[in-house]
Amino acid sequence: MEPGIVILLVVLALLVGIGLGIVLYYVLPIFRAKEANKKAAKIIRDAEIKADHITKNAQLDAKQTVYELKQEADKEIKERKAEVTQYENKLFQREQSIDRRDQALLQKEKNLEEKIELNQKRTKEIERKEEVLQLKLDSIIHELEKVSAFSQQEAKAEIMARVEAKLSNEIAAYIKNREEEAKDQANLLANEVLGMTINRYAQDFVTERTVSVVSLPSDEMKGRIIGREGRNIRTLEQALGVDLIIDDTPEVITVSSFDPIRRETAKRALEILLKDGRIQPSRIEEVVAKVKGELNEVIHKAGQEAAFRLGLANIHPELLDIVGRLKYRTSYGQNAYDHSIEVAKLCGIMAAEMGLDQNMAKRAGLLHDVGKAIDFEMEGSHVELGARFARKYNEPDVVINAIESHHGDTDVKYVISHLVIAADTLSAARPGARSETLETYIKRLEALENICKSYDGVAQSYAMQSGREIRVMVVPDKLDDAASFKLARDIKDRIENEMTYPGQIKVSVIREFRAVEVAK
Repeated sequence: MEPGIVILLVVLALLVGIGLGIVLYYVLPIFRAKEANKKAAKIIRDAEIKADHITKNAQLDAKQTVYELKQEADKEIKERKAEVTQYENKLFQREQSIDRRDQALLQKEKNLEEKIELNQKRTKEIERKEEVLQLKLDSIIHELEKVSAFSQQEAKAEIMARVEAKLSNEIAAYIKNREEEAKDQANLLANEVLGMTINRYAQDFVTERTVSVVSLPSDEMKGRIIGREGRNIRTLEQALGVDLIIDDTPEVITVSSFDPIRRETAKRALEILLKDGRIQPSRIEEVVAKVKGELNEVIHKAGQEAAFRLGLANIHPELLDIVGRLKYRTSYGQNAYDHSIEVAKLCGIMAAEMGLDQNMAKRAGLLHDVGKAIDFEMEGSHVELGARFARKYNEPDVVINAIESHHGDTDVKYVISHLVIAADTLSAARPGARSETLETYIKRLEALENICKSYDGVAQSYAMQSGREIRVMVVPDKLDDAASFKLARDIKDRIENEMTYPGQIKVSVIREFRAVEVAK
């Protein structure tokens, strides 16, 4: 084939391809658009059909919901109507009940008015009869006054005097019989409890001096104690707070102070200085400081030992220190520390016999005299100070009442307080427990006899048994049996109110018989 023909064919082929490309470029989109329009129309028709279905379903659902809501509303309205009807029925019944009550109250009010009117009529009738009776009584009394030659007041006074005289003897006899019966019963129980208590308890007699005495190895040591121009003894007295008495008594120095702790400190310090031999102001101050520290430890251990011996717990340490200070305190020669432990043991034994709290009784007994450890440092009696410190350290009310009432300063509120009083009396009144000066002893006996002699009808009075019994001889013509019994009670009351004494004092009034009272 010729090259020209080939080229021509190629050119024709290219032109045909270009034409087909142009035709396809413009024709294909038209066909595609038509196809897309058909699909869109179909989609729209489907959507409209679905929308119709959804609308119809929604309308059906809405109608169903409205119907259900209407049914529920109707049901609720019916229930409310039923409740309202029920409440109306109840209100109606209450109204009927109230109406019936009103009618009943009206009837009662009417009946009361009738009764009041009737009572008023009866009262007037009674008043009228009383007036008539009073007139008759006045007439009778007037006639009796004429017959007896006594006025009404004179006759009344005479009758009252005779009744009083008769009843006075009967009352005195009745009181005496009842008290004797009560004493018999109380004595049986008390003797049993105290007997078992005393039988189970034993305590050594303890007596201490009111001053401390330090023995010297020789009289030469007195000069060393005094020192040059008295500087040693001045340093000792200032550091210890005591008076050192150096007299003609050979080889003895007496330590005097109102404070037993200071006396004990001075005694220990002097013993150390005398043993060491170095007596000068600086050494004195060093020894005194050391002894005070040691004594504080001894006091603390003494308080702990007292609580341990009695089996008591939960006592404040500072309160135990005050108890330990009682080791160096005496009362009428009786050591207060040993006395407190003795009272605590007696209280515990008696409480156990009576079925009471044994530990609480011991606690009250141990602390009853705790104020004596500080009564020389602070103002107030040992009872007031003891109660104040017991409250400060939160002691129970039973303990505080026992402290306040063991000398009768306040009323006894608890049985344990009575036990403390009894144990304190036993501990103080037993033989050898306390010492008493002759002058005090004589004054107490004279006071007892003078109290008895101050009453009319007393012939003689004698203090017996070291002042534990007073015997009163009365004039038989002036005092009868009932008056003798009353005299014994009056003397007993006056002794209790005016005197201070350990233990008990028996009052015996002697006439034809002996009327006995015991002042506690």
